[in-house]
Amino acid sequence: MAKKKPAKKVRISLVRSVIGSKPKQRKSVKALGLGKIGSSVEHEATPSVLGMVNVVSHLVKVEEID
Repeated sequence: MAKKKPAKKVRISLVRSVIGSKPKQRKSVKALGLGKIGSSVEHEATPSVLGMVNVVSHLVKVEEID
């Protein structure tokens, strides 16, 4: 059986407010687990997470974690 590589992780931080943003963007921020400005979460770099990050890329900062 082939061994799986450990999935890459990303740290996502909310740096701009969701006030005035579209409802889809607000839902994406909440689904990522972000609340207040400055809050950060770590997620596996799956296509679904990266898609949500792409929707709110102007509101968040993303960095890769080893």
